Amino acid sequence: MKHFLASLCLIGSLLHSLTRCTAATSEFQLEGDYWIGGLFDIHHVSRLACQARPEAIDCSSQPFSLSNYRKFQLMRFAVEQINNSTNLLPNVSLGYDIFDHCSDTQSFPGILKLISVKNLIQPWGENHNNLSKMIAVVGPFTSTHALTVAPLFMADLIPMVNYGSTSSVFSKKMKYPSFMRTVFPNQDVTEVIVSLMQHFKWRWVAFLYSDNDFGTDGLELFIKKIKNTKICLAFSKGLNDNTNYSLMFKQIEAQQIHVFIVFSEELVAEPLIKAAIQLSITNKVWIAGESWSLSKRLLHIEGIKNIGTILGVSQPVVTIPGFSDFIFSTKTQRHWEDVEKSMFCNQECNCSHLKADDILTENPTFSFPIYSAIYAVAHALHNTLKCGDGKCKKNMTVYPHKVLAELKRSNFTLLNRSIQFDENGDIKFGLYSIVFWNHRGGVQEIGFYKFHPLHFFINDSEIKWFTNGGVPTSLCSPECSVGYVKKQNGIHQCCFTCEICPNGTYINSTEDPYSCISCKDTEWSAEGSTSCNQRLVEFIPFTDSGAILIMLGAGALVGLTLAVSVLFAVNYNTPVVRSAGGPMCFLILGCLSLCSISVFFYFGQPSVSSCVLRFLPFFLFYTVCLACFVVRSFQIVCIFKIAAKFPRIQTCWMKYHGQWLVITVAFTTQALFFLTGFSTGPPKPYNETVWYPEKIILSCEISVIATYGTIVLLSALSSLCFIFSYMGKDLPKNYNEAKAITFCLLLLILTWIIFATVYMLYRGKYIHTINALAVLSSLYSFLLWYFFPKCYIIIFQPHKNTQQYFQDLIQNYTKTISQ
Repeated sequence: MKHFLASLCLIGSLLHSLTRCTAATSEFQLEGDYWIGGLFDIHHVSRLACQARPEAIDCSSQPFSLSNYRKFQLMRFAVEQINNSTNLLPNVSLGYDIFDHCSDTQSFPGILKLISVKNLIQPWGENHNNLSKMIAVVGPFTSTHALTVAPLFMADLIPMVNYGSTSSVFSKKMKYPSFMRTVFPNQDVTEVIVSLMQHFKWRWVAFLYSDNDFGTDGLELFIKKIKNTKICLAFSKGLNDNTNYSLMFKQIEAQQIHVFIVFSEELVAEPLIKAAIQLSITNKVWIAGESWSLSKRLLHIEGIKNIGTILGVSQPVVTIPGFSDFIFSTKTQRHWEDVEKSMFCNQECNCSHLKADDILTENPTFSFPIYSAIYAVAHALHNTLKCGDGKCKKNMTVYPHKVLAELKRSNFTLLNRSIQFDENGDIKFGLYSIVFWNHRGGVQEIGFYKFHPLHFFINDSEIKWFTNGGVPTSLCSPECSVGYVKKQNGIHQCCFTCEICPNGTYINSTEDPYSCISCKDTEWSAEGSTSCNQRLVEFIPFTDSGAILIMLGAGALVGLTLAVSVLFAVNYNTPVVRSAGGPMCFLILGCLSLCSISVFFYFGQPSVSSCVLRFLPFFLFYTVCLACFVVRSFQIVCIFKIAAKFPRIQTCWMKYHGQWLVITVAFTTQALFFLTGFSTGPPKPYNETVWYPEKIILSCEISVIATYGTIVLLSALSSLCFIFSYMGKDLPKNYNEAKAITFCLLLLILTWIIFATVYMLYRGKYIHTINALAVLSSLYSFLLWYFFPKCYIIIFQPHKNTQQYFQDLIQNYTKTISQ
């Protein structure tokens, strides 16, 4: 909108310019049945000057552009070639009205001339008695110029076939319905540049662009293109006449950027390159945009070889047959015409001094887009006039919008290239060339980027890098080694530190180089891994030699308890059996046998039931054993020490069967603890993966909270048992039940201290063997050190198993106490 308003503000200058501007050359005009308008910035305004009054600019007084003059001559040649053709537009002549469009804000007289009829601009609402012969406009070259003038042509749907305006905004047909172009839009060239960055793995780049609509559009598209890539835009700068190149290059050097993308017109790139040479900027890679990648003038600047390696993206160079002859014939003529007639403003070149060789050797970029633009208009007019059989229907009224409709349907071949437009009015044909500025002072094609179908190729061996070796690098941070994760520093993903992935994690650099991925529970990985390995599953099978020995030991325990029970049953009424506890002995021996059931469930692959049976029998029945020994210890101390001093305690104990009451309460309490604990958190299979990353140790997990009451009760019984038994340490030498119980408890405590120590240091599969061994040791401690001595007396010392012997011991101890 701002460009449109700027154009309207200068309409008033038209009348003034009509009276002021004249020219004496017909090079800009050619009569014909139908005209094509042409806009070429043969001259260009380097700096805008302040004006005191509205005034059109005299372009011929501005700096001359030889490359754009070459484009201008290409249009003239294409029209002449079409007029000489017998197949295209037979018996119809094409003319042109070309203007030197050197300014985007002050070159409006020519624009208004193109859309006027007899110097009048008629709204479409009025009856058109006189139609303009102009059917289309070719140009202008730059996006800024096109943005300024396009709305004036869009209003009447006058086809505007452009050869150089690449801004992506023109693809929006709602806003620019009659805008067509034979040059690729910016999104295509930025796609090629990004592919070039990815091919050479350049991640840290600077984007230097023209400070205008063309450059800004290129920057925005480049940022979008690299969004999901590894490329980071480290620096960007819009270039204009006021750019401080010294400061800019200092900022770039501070960030250690080695690749520059220069997305600008040739006139903007020239001072940049000269500044780089002057400031001794060396060892860089320069990526030239299509506007200057084939520039002969920049190619031969003194010192250009010192700034580094220059690669470029360019339109393919297409030789236009007959163009050279046209230029030579044109320049060998004296002057165009000596006929003095009034011409319109900005149709003067003042370039008769130019040599044909100078024109032909100038930058050939955009030659084919201009050539194909003229031919596209001619083919559209050919179809509009329904030409055929060597003639056209010249009596038809040709409206620009009808030519536009035919332009959109274009489908013809020109110099072996298919000319078609897509739904956005953009050309469909072809490819981009990748070029290299070699050290011989030439531009060498080293690759191409084809769009339909997509094919990208670069012959790397043809590039002679400034390093005289491999491809230069441009990275904020060097790539991490295998197994290391990137930790981003700042806003750029290209800047990072490298950290090794710890055990149990791995990195997949292709999917996410910024995070370590945890392995599954069934997998493991060493430090710095790129994949996970399956863990080795371990448990103690029943066939393990250690397991077999322990299970044999448990079986032997059951057999020994059974043998002791038989021996005690046979000698039930003897003093040794009665003093050992009498009927209580059978309860203890039975519980020891039942406890041994737990040992068998420490082996094999754990399950819920095996985990329950691993703990339940031992804890429950061992509680009964300890309760029996608490009772037995108390009875021993009561007989020898408490009864004499506190006879009522012994009386109550005997009267109410205190021993069985204590045992029952202990058993019932422990059973309730198990019932509540296992209902909330029962033991279950558990995979131990922390201690050994490469293994899974199959184990059973038991909740500490669920077994808290059980552990407290066992600890309390053990403590009471130890206290009572220790109180009887000075009992008669041969009457050693208390001492035996004390010794058994010491062995019990020592066993579990050893197991706890081992458990803190080792969690391998053999911890289950050690646990089973600790359980078996706890059972054997009472069997061996409490029951076996009594069995020895019964079998080998029967004289000590008499009533008299026991009475003598008690009498002697009583005398000792009384003395």
